[in-house]
Amino acid sequence: MSAPDEASAQPTAAADAAEPVVRGLTPYAENLYRELLHAPHPAHTDRVAPPNVPSVHGEGRSAGQRRDAVAELAELGLVRLDEHGTPRPLPPRLALESWAAQRELEAVRARESADLLAQLYSAHTGAGARYAEVLEDVDEVVRVFAHMQDQARGLIRGFDRGSVLAPEEIGPNPWQLACMQRGVRYHVVYESDFLQTDVGLRSLQVAVKAGEVARVFPGVPMKLAIADDDRALISVPRPESGDIMALLVHSSMLLDALIDLFEAFWRLAVPISASVGRSGGTVGTEPTPTTQRLLALLSAGSTDEAIARELEISERTVHRRVRRLQELLGARTRFQLGVQAARRGWL
Repeated sequence: MSAPDEASAQPTAAADAAEPVVRGLTPYAENLYRELLHAPHPAHTDRVAPPNVPSVHGEGRSAGQRRDAVAELAELGLVRLDEHGTPRPLPPRLALESWAAQRELEAVRARESADLLAQLYSAHTGAGARYAEVLEDVDEVVRVFAHMQDQARGLIRGFDRGSVLAPEEIGPNPWQLACMQRGVRYHVVYESDFLQTDVGLRSLQVAVKAGEVARVFPGVPMKLAIADDDRALISVPRPESGDIMALLVHSSMLLDALIDLFEAFWRLAVPISASVGRSGGTVGTEPTPTTQRLLALLSAGSTDEAIARELEISERTVHRRVRRLQELLGARTRFQLGVQAARRGWL
């Protein structure tokens, strides 16, 4: 865009009347201020007007309009009235900067009022409710966990690292059986370290026999329950008190992220069945029942010593069978062995 020339840069009378250059002034008041500046004697401003600036006494202007314009300028601090009541111009910068500062303050107050009213509106209508609540009372955490399961209609998903409040408790939890009886499905990823304990292994067996679909993965990040796609409960232990606190997450981007996190772990985790821990069986074409029991115990995170005890074989035999299965399925690690076995339907 080309720069304006000198002629085009000069404001015309029509432009002055239609659009004020000085924001905060009406066009008529601005023209009066300019006329006062151009008048050689303020007392004679009624008779003097500069070129290209319409007289405030031009056609259509009344004495009342002039008084209003003078009052407007005086209110902004742009003129003062002398002892004869004649308006005299004052320096404009300080006055207009003060006016601008006042408008900025009003804008800040308006934004604060908008925030406060929005909060009141949300509280009254339920719109924009908080997406998460901190539950610090243990009884409240248990109550919410029970309520989530009671209200579930399709699917409960969760991470299980064992109970902090009842470490000897054998699953499923008291509300799970009733939920599954009315058709709610449970998909649970167990922490492999938890399944190396007697309580963890027995808890898994009881839950799976009741209808839970279980998988195992090392390093499950938290204890989590997701009810349908509506809410989630993250439980966090408090070592200093021996109890827990929790975060209840409502429908939000955070809940969506937790669901995605669970599904990622679910895809990586190894399926396990209720046969974990059983012994016996006959030798045959792979996978034999003994191989399936071995793989189930490995997937559950059992140690070689525990596997040997369960299968009534030596630890050296456990090592040899695991190596053979790794070679057979092309797995470099025991975890990869479990994944490959699950993909082949051996578990």
